[in-house]
Amino acid sequence: MERGVPLVLAPMAGFTDAPFRLLCRRLGADRTVTEMISAQAMVYRDRKTAWLARIPKGDDRCAIQIFGHDPGVMGEAAAMLASGEYADCSYAHPPYAMNINMGCPVRKIVGSGDGSALMRDPALCGQIVAAVCRAVQSYHIPVTVKIRAGWDREHVNAAEVASVCVENGAAQVAVHGRTRNQMYAPASDNEIICAVRRVLPDSVPVIGNGDVRSGADAVRMLEETGCDGIMIGREALGNPWIFASVRAALSGLPYTPPGEEEIRRTAIELVSDIVMEKGEERGVRESRGRAAHFIRGLRGSARMREALHRAATLDEVRGILLS
Repeated sequence: MERGVPLVLAPMAGFTDAPFRLLCRRLGADRTVTEMISAQAMVYRDRKTAWLARIPKGDDRCAIQIFGHDPGVMGEAAAMLASGEYADCSYAHPPYAMNINMGCPVRKIVGSGDGSALMRDPALCGQIVAAVCRAVQSYHIPVTVKIRAGWDREHVNAAEVASVCVENGAAQVAVHGRTRNQMYAPASDNEIICAVRRVLPDSVPVIGNGDVRSGADAVRMLEETGCDGIMIGREALGNPWIFASVRAALSGLPYTPPGEEEIRRTAIELVSDIVMEKGEERGVRESRGRAAHFIRGLRGSARMREALHRAATLDEVRGILLS
């Protein structure tokens, strides 16, 4: 049950898999979003891509995020994902929303005309939203979008793109306050989020995203933008307790951060869950760096990081993190 301002785990490729989403839900996230799912790969019935869309028990407010640039392909993929009628579909809960990625800045994505490259063509953004809305209408799944400030500082058009998306059926807009060319620096601009909030109807929630690293950052974002929810990404990677911290700040309540032992054991829990899902060899390989996020600032963290990079088994990871 959401309490006041919703706190959302941002979609992050390679990170927001089912084990991490469940961990963040347990520690205070109200909603989650899957890793990016290629619409083209879904239409081609790629089984690895379909696996990214699985929604386990307990992740009942999980949106599925798709990316692409062809309205027809995006609509077809959205219909497949909404229906659950595809190979390897595994939904313990129906998708909470169908989210369209218009913000990913990674070169491989924008080089294909996807992600934040879409913001260079607001009309195409509207066509994609309209196609996805038509595709999922019978499933009663809302369509949402995630955008950036724009392509570069000379083309800051978040308010325009958001308006076009809502005119074509988008029920919610999440805004990251940087342009594509800025990637993740300098600081996110709350004025961009504020501009989107001002231009959209009050009935359409605007979710603020960018540089929320503490409860104080979240309070400041709400005050400066008037946004309706907070999306948290990179800070959650080694600190899933950020959601509890932000909730406490928004509620005016004290917050006690986790101790070192809890941090270490939570990292082990995440690695164990990933191994259970993907097998030991792949699971350990893919989660070594993720475990390293948790131990930043802990005593002996440099030594532990070096040892983690060489770990090949779950027992080795446990031994390192508990040493």
